[in-house]
Amino acid sequence: MNVRSTSVLKSDSDAQPAAAVNKSALRLPNDRWKPLEIVFWLLPVASYFFFPDYLVLVSQIMIVGLFALSLDLILGYAGIVSLGHAAFFGLGAYTAGLLSVHGWGEPISGLFAAAIVAGIVGFIVSFLVVRGQDLARLMVTLGIGLMLFEAANKAAFITGGVDGLSGMVMQPLFGVFEFDLFGKTAFWYSFGVLFILFVLLRRLVNSPFGLSLRGIREGGRRMPAIGANVDRRLVAVFTIGAAIAGVAGALLAQTTQFVGLDVLAFPRSADLMIMVVLGGTGRLYGALIGAAVFMVAQDYMSSKSPVYWQFYVGLFLVLIVLFARGGILGGAEKIFARFKRKEAA
Repeated sequence: MNVRSTSVLKSDSDAQPAAAVNKSALRLPNDRWKPLEIVFWLLPVASYFFFPDYLVLVSQIMIVGLFALSLDLILGYAGIVSLGHAAFFGLGAYTAGLLSVHGWGEPISGLFAAAIVAGIVGFIVSFLVVRGQDLARLMVTLGIGLMLFEAANKAAFITGGVDGLSGMVMQPLFGVFEFDLFGKTAFWYSFGVLFILFVLLRRLVNSPFGLSLRGIREGGRRMPAIGANVDRRLVAVFTIGAAIAGVAGALLAQTTQFVGLDVLAFPRSADLMIMVVLGGTGRLYGALIGAAVFMVAQDYMSSKSPVYWQFYVGLFLVLIVLFARGGILGGAEKIFARFKRKEAA
């Protein structure tokens, strides 16, 4: 065998690993559950047994975590910036609340009704959102949120206005489990809904549709070249995000049996944006971790300093942004990558 043929064989053998790498890079994300994910979902279950006095707080964290997931879907994956996402959360809360007040207190059907109402409004609003860029989207979503807030305030004969919507009576879950004062039923109800919707969203973002959303986020002008209808995908994901936010709002209304006007307020949207950025956008677990860290920090610092707790929460957020770019999960990934490089060296 001459030198030329040897070099050809060598180049072919070198090309095979490269081709294998390229093929693996083109595969869809692996949808298998990792051990760390299973541990993550066992933590709320453990908290039920080890922290029975904090069941209400953990339930609230799970509900807000679901709300944060809905924003991360449109912000972290599709790149749609929203400052009025509380509008859909509030619509879901008022839908479930009004159904209960008027005699329909069945929880599961209330969730579906809230998702439908919030999804329909989200579908209508989405046509305004997809027409603009970041600043226009901020203004549109903020404007929608403010209009719905004032509409709910003016329609006090329906919503209760600033006094809130009271008189809710929820039927037992599945006709068996009553909503108790200790929050046991609310805990498992919130956990079940959160887990089911998370599994669906996890499958969605790892599907070709989810990959197309990432492509739109990174370079929306190039996506039509491969046959992707950008506007249609943005409308779809915004509608899904709105529906999930509505479910979260309905969960809050059903577990607390009260709906306040603040469910539509701008501070709720602002806090939600902080949670998603804190945990890390474009990572479903980032939304859940960001919501948990924010609410625990808020609860702890407000108990330690009732007057100046917002200062300490703000300082904590600044430190996270400075030293953990990409949020908590982004910072953890960088630390893990450095550790692996040191081990390899």
